[in-house]
Amino acid sequence: MKNLTVGDVMTRDVVLARPAMPLKEAARVLHDRRVSGMPVLDEDDRLVGVVSERDLLLTQVAQLPRDAHWWEFPARRDDLRHRTGDTVGHVMTTKVVTTVADVPLARAARLMTRHGVKRLPVLDTDGRHLVGVVSRTDLLRAFLRSDDDIRADILGEVLVHLLWQDPTAVEVEVVDGVVTLSGELGERSTAEAAERLVRRLDGVVDVASHLTWRIDDGGLARRR
Repeated sequence: MKNLTVGDVMTRDVVLARPAMPLKEAARVLHDRRVSGMPVLDEDDRLVGVVSERDLLLTQVAQLPRDAHWWEFPARRDDLRHRTGDTVGHVMTTKVVTTVADVPLARAARLMTRHGVKRLPVLDTDGRHLVGVVSRTDLLRAFLRSDDDIRADILGEVLVHLLWQDPTAVEVEVVDGVVTLSGELGERSTAEAAERLVRRLDGVVDVASHLTWRIDDGGLARRR
């Protein structure tokens, strides 16, 4: 059973910036390409930072008079001191959270949430070169899978391929990502495994299992 990874949903045609790019040009690119941020690559095409709408806006805030309320807070003051200059290299964020293509979507989502970012640059396996960018919108594609696709995965991948069960023994209903399982299987552990595996499928919102079994073998808990 293959769950979607970052490589399956990431954007490969990435909008890029260079450290020497003027800020006005960077703002124009962000506006014209309708993106909120872009990776910054050096002359060797290595990732050195990310420039976002926030970075560009902070350069404007940094020009406010020192008695403006923004300068009253030490954390903001320290941040703004580094937002002066007229090129991307002067204002970009250099501490960049990255990922790789084979990372599961759930792990990428946790990274975004933990670090409060909207996108992650995707590097190659050597961690040197950019191969794409994954955004929150990209991650949401997993939830846009059709009910028919989810049902086909349950019948073919979960029941037949992984559990070696007769798919006609289980009735599978999927409505808006909510799965209902009904029917009788041989062992309790198999029924519990079916529910667990279905929950892990991309696009599944919830599972209501009404599966029964002919033999109570103690379930998965006893097998641990």
